[in-house]
Amino acid sequence: MSVVGYRARNHPQQVAERGARPDVDDRATPPEVFDPLDERFGFTVDAAASPHNAKCERFWTAEADGLAQPWGGERVWCNPPYSHPNLGAWTAKAWREWLGDSPPGLVVMLLPANRTEQAFWQELVEPYRDMPGSPLHVEFLPGRIRFLVRGQQFVGPDERPPFGCCLLIWEARGDFPSLPRIVPGAVAQVHVPRPADQFSLFDT
Repeated sequence: MSVVGYRARNHPQQVAERGARPDVDDRATPPEVFDPLDERFGFTVDAAASPHNAKCERFWTAEADGLAQPWGGERVWCNPPYSHPNLGAWTAKAWREWLGDSPPGLVVMLLPANRTEQAFWQELVEPYRDMPGSPLHVEFLPGRIRFLVRGQQFVGPDERPPFGCCLLIWEARGDFPSLPRIVPGAVAQVHVPRPADQFSLFDT
């Protein structure tokens, strides 16, 4: 088998400079996935929700903008929009809140597990996940989650997304000597892609 001439391609949702896409982003975490996590972690707010799919009594919609809200003291559940460039913005937001003067008690973020080659993961997740003393722990989930579109109660057997998912979990685990210093501009608004020359998520 030869790979000469092969060109790898990302799905447009992963890389297109188009911001949020309601047709793919506004999907609900099914209760069989969320309920055990809520029992385990005890969430106080859903940071990226719509009224019809919110998982907590308190939640922030796109209009309220969870990226602009303070997360201090909260136990945050976040299934953010997956279209580009949202994943980097939400991951950077979690770090900024965790390293701030009033950090959250916990952050659990549900992400697609097929973006590990992308810059946000390589800069904000991979160097810090599961390291001794790091607050960031990653759990890769089995199978593929069948997300619910608006008005849908059940998902058919052929409606699974083409990727698995993982949980990014920030919780207190002791002192860690080398955490990222996030520049404020890294947390872009969901609907405004950052210019290419502002891609770095770190101070220099």
